Amino acid sequence: MNIYFGLGSNLGNRLQNLREAEEKLKFFGRIVKASDVFETEAWGGVPQPDYLNACVKIESEEEFSPIEILRTVKNFERELGRVESVRWGARKIDIDILLIDDEIFSSQELNIPHIRIPERLFVLVPLGQIVPAEWRHPLNGKTIREMIDDIDEELPLRVAEL
Repeated sequence: MNIYFGLGSNLGNRLQNLREAEEKLKFFGRIVKASDVFETEAWGGVPQPDYLNACVKIESEEEFSPIEILRTVKNFERELGRVESVRWGARKIDIDILLIDDEIFSSQELNIPHIRIPERLFVLVPLGQIVPAEWRHPLNGKTIREMIDDIDEELPLRVAEL
């Protein structure tokens, strides 16, 4: 099973926060691909510091249900110092489950693929570095490039100077 995660941090030592999240995610299996780390302006309209964002692909020999993955990830976020605040507010760490193979899953708690993938450049660009070249979104059938082209706004996105 392949699980794709999006990571973000805009408080404290942002890069260290991402690295600690990657270490926690090894619980699920082996990290087989990781994107570059990108620095982006905050998304969602709440004034706050810029984010560091990245995506990782985990190859797992175990089968986890989407809800098991979600609950484990939420525990990891708490262990890493995340404090719930306003929606889309500043956070020390954010771990989003983006994809689980080509699975489609929907509940009140979780949607797989992540429902906002097609509208977020800070996810699409790093995700595009780690998904297979022929990958298409399981719901809309679009490639990463097509989804990026569909986004009207420009979000400054740059490889972070680390």
